[in-house]
Parts: sequence; structure tokens; C-alpha cells
Amino acid sequence: MTDLNQALADAPVIAILRSGTAVRFAEVADTLHRSGVLAVEFTLTTPGALGALREFAGTKPAGLALGAGTVTTPADAQRAVEAGARYLITPAVCLDVIAEAGRLGVPVLPGAFTPSEILAAWRAGAAMVKLFPASVGGPSYLRSVRAPLPDIPLVPTGGIALDQAPDYLTAGATALGMGSPLVGDACEGGDLDALRERARTLLDGVRTARRTAITS
Repeated sequence: MTDLNQALADAPVIAILRSGTAVRFAEVADTLHRSGVLAVEFTLTTPGALGALREFAGTKPAGLALGAGTVTTPADAQRAVEAGARYLITPAVCLDVIAEAGRLGVPVLPGAFTPSEILAAWRAGAAMVKLFPASVGGPSYLRSVRAPLPDIPLVPTGGIALDQAPDYLTAGATALGMGSPLVGDACEGGDLDALRERARTLLDGVRTARRTAITS
């Protein structure tokens, strides 16, 4: 089992760190980990993200799955893995990035929306598929997509509010990608106590929903 699979088995959330600067990424990632979120993504569109990833990877707490997001080229994939990323996430079906992730030996979660895109990403070697943007169709769309593609693990991402998160797990999501509704302004100097509270609220909801989905 990969670090990411283990993390999501314990807490089905990938926290997405995206900001105008990566200066506070390590502190926010540590806070999320202490709050029970065990998978964190540093997005490459953030200035300084690779440097922050490299520095944090050397000191990250045990049990935290650290990945890179918004990976759109094989070169980005290689740089991210060299900096310490142990999984990659793309915004679209980037076949060259999927192939590079395979060569590098790390899981990749490509972004896809339609059934054709989802199946193409899966057949190309995706470990899971990021359903993006999830808010366009909501949990009902996820449920509809899973009906003909039940064996593809889907990770809805984009525009999911904290109180909506349990509905996605009940609809069959493997995990959720959570950005600003979870992280808020923490990366820009916001209150870390508030971040802890959001994380705990989110995890309480999704864990309850997961237990319901398993037993129903």
C-alpha cells in the first residue's frame, strides 16, 4: 500500500495548499497533520512551491503523504518527485504526465470530468481519478458516473463546502480534494486554530459518512 493509500484509508481527504506564496506551507501542513488530515498537496502554481516542498519533505511528520498538485508537464513531475513529492495530481488528463509518473514510480491522480476522460485516465495508469470540478455536478453526478464505472476510485475536487463533503462520500467517493473551504486563509497568515477546527469538523463528517456508506 502506498503512503497515499494508507493516509486516505485513515482520513479520506487531500488538503490542497495554493496561495500567493509558499512561505507558510510547512506550518499549515503540520497543523493539518496534527488535526488528522494525513495527505497534503503543494500546488506548483504557487511561487516557491518546489522549494517549500523540498524543505518540508526532509522534516515532514511520519504518516503524512506529501504530494504535488497542478502538475502539467513531465518536467514538472520530475522536479516535484526530486523535491520530495510522493504522488502527483494534475488538473486534466495529461497523458505525458501519467506516463512520467509511471516511470518515476509514484501514483498520479489526473483531473477528469466526463466518463470518457475518467476512463481514459484510468486506462493510462492513474492510481485514482480526480473528479474536477466536482461542484459542477455535485454528489448526484458522482453517483451517476460511478454506476457504469464502479471500479475506478474517484476523488471529487473543486468547490466542495465542508457541509457538503459527507454527501460525496455517501455517493461513493474514495476521498475528497479540499482547498479553500478547508484551508481558508491559513496560508496567508490566517488563524491556525480556525484551521484546526475546520479540519476536525470535516473529518468528523466524512468519517461518519464513510461508515454509513460501508454498512449500507
